[in-house]
Amino acid sequence: MFNFANPFKLRERGIMGMNQRNFSYIGRYNDRSLYPNVDDKLKTKNLALEHNVAVPDLIGIVRYQHDVKQVFDILNQHNGFCIKPAKGSGGKGILVILQTDDNGYKKASGEYVSHDEVIRHISNILAGLFSLGGAADVAVIEALIEFDPIFEGLSHEGVPDIRLIVFQGYPMMAMLRLATHASDGKANLHQGAVGVGIDIATGKAKRAVQYDCPIEIHPDTGKSLTEVEINNWQRLLTLAAGCYEMSGLKYLGADIVLDKQKGPLVLELNARPGLAIQIANGMGMLPRLKQIEALNHRRGASIAARVEYAQTHFNN
Repeated sequence: MFNFANPFKLRERGIMGMNQRNFSYIGRYNDRSLYPNVDDKLKTKNLALEHNVAVPDLIGIVRYQHDVKQVFDILNQHNGFCIKPAKGSGGKGILVILQTDDNGYKKASGEYVSHDEVIRHISNILAGLFSLGGAADVAVIEALIEFDPIFEGLSHEGVPDIRLIVFQGYPMMAMLRLATHASDGKANLHQGAVGVGIDIATGKAKRAVQYDCPIEIHPDTGKSLTEVEINNWQRLLTLAAGCYEMSGLKYLGADIVLDKQKGPLVLELNARPGLAIQIANGMGMLPRLKQIEALNHRRGASIAARVEYAQTHFNN
């Protein structure tokens, strides 16, 4: 574990802080005019489809308040679905329904949401309650993700996802994010989710943390976190690397889910990915970032070449 009281030790281990991330990487490499490509989930999805990047199926959009009640014409055709704000952040405003029956709309927690509560939730999205800056928003309705069986017992009341940091098209650090009771089924580490550092070369677990402290078993399910190995790992890395061309951003976070039937799908992208991934991996990002910066002769490398480089050189 890192000694946060000693900045010299942090520097020795290549830990990147927020100021350095903001000025040396986000500010330097990400053109602000491209932020809407990732800050708006609907725009991200449309870009992904244009670039043949796999994403969850879009089943509906609600743009105006007078259309809210008509949304049930769409919802009643699906047993499960996910409603999210197009411009939301940090998992706010996401409503996942696993099942629809006579009692209403069933969440992963087992609790039911009523017809009126769905209307209220969508109205809150449109009013900008969950959006960046409180701006008026759009409700995006996606098909339910059936997560891969390898995650059975590894996530509590929520869909696990894989966060990858991609720099200049190279996937350079990864972690698996697992929901817990403390995180209310969300995959956000600051809310109590579990972060599992993943070896870029193999897709195997390195270590796991919750609230920045090492753990070995899931706090709710008791499942071991040390034996995790992600299926379709190279395909997943290829998908993440392709988000560089899709978004135009040189420093980004790609959140990917593994669907039981469709394999890896890009859930969303982030122009300002957090730094907790360093804690999950037990190492800093700076050495890898600087290594990629030094690859001037490799500008224009193919996605396959970038993935191969990452798996060859970032294997510890």
